[in-house]
Amino acid sequence: MTVLISWLAWFVLLYQVYLQRTHNEKSLKPLGQIDFRDRPDQLYIRVSNNGVGPMIVDRLHFSKYGKLYATIEDCLELDKRSYARLDGSESVQKVILPNSSLTIFEASLAPQENETAFNRIRDQLSSITLTVKFHDIYDNKMTIERDFHWFSRHLLKETVER
Repeated sequence: MTVLISWLAWFVLLYQVYLQRTHNEKSLKPLGQIDFRDRPDQLYIRVSNNGVGPMIVDRLHFSKYGKLYATIEDCLELDKRSYARLDGSESVQKVILPNSSLTIFEASLAPQENETAFNRIRDQLSSITLTVKFHDIYDNKMTIERDFHWFSRHLLKETVER
């Protein structure tokens, strides 16, 4: 009888370990999100981690008109000094901690510059799609994707008003 109880306790222990690991995997899951900001003085694109566990970015893919690019600067026909961007190679993994973000693209306008400069940036960004492939600390692979068509909303309003 004691041997049976010992074996039963052993199986219950193994099941508890399994449940604890499953709980930890679900609890430490990163929640990736691609965020935009479009204000009169600043434009940016960021990958944010709104989860509890770290987000390990494996690869960023940019696509424009069906063609894939490794960096955002390959998609844009802008002066490289007019904006900040993520300079990274495919071999380097980026880790985004919980409640943190990774800036992919950022442009700021000085007060003396006109809105036409931002409209040119918005126009070029609106045809790009970003795909982020990442995993968590348990090596569960995830993907998020968002197109940048959102940036063209001001451009469309200006066309209708004219």
